[in-house]
This record gives sequence, C-alpha cells and structure tokens, in this order.
Amino acid sequence: MDDQTPVDVQADGDFSVEEHPVANPPVEELQSLVLYLATTLVGSDEGITVDAEQRGPTVQLHLHVPETELGRVIGKEGRIARAMRTLVTITSSRHNLHARLEIDA
Repeated sequence: MDDQTPVDVQADGDFSVEEHPVANPPVEELQSLVLYLATTLVGSDEGITVDAEQRGPTVQLHLHVPETELGRVIGKEGRIARAMRTLVTITSSRHNLHARLEIDA
C-alpha cells in the first residue's frame, strides 16, 4: 500500500483498500497545459492528444498532433516547441517533478 492509496476504515476497526487509482493533479495539470497550448496554436483539438506516464518524480508527456499541423506546434527553428518545454519544466518544478515533452506526428 502506498501513500496515495485511499483506505476505508470501517466501524469494527477493519480497513479495506480501494482498488481504483487516485488521480494525480500535478500530472493532469501538465497534460491540460500542453493540450491548451497545442489547441491554441493549431486552432482545433481534432487529432491532438496528450499522454502522460509518471515514474517516480519524472513525468514523460507525449503530444500527438496531425502531421499537417506539426509545423505550427514546432515553429521556426523549434522556438515554439522550446517555449512549450520551458513552460512544462517550470510548471513541473513547482510540484517537485521533472517533466519531459515529446512532440510526435
């Protein structure tokens, strides 16, 4: 049992552990930030997805955009992608996490 697993203490002193995972608000915040930035740049949320995988204090984010919109998300010489990664790094550091952003078509 880890620190984030909800425990239900019953009247007779027994306890049971709930099986469903607890949502991780910092990871969801990072996903929402990346999704917001990408949809704002592209103008539509069609075909845009953000997947997150957390291993300890490291969060790996994968942004998937349609191939036709990849240039808008990356920008000239990768400036927009670099700015997005900077925002993800700052946001994750506020939650004592280390985040990496991958952009795929």
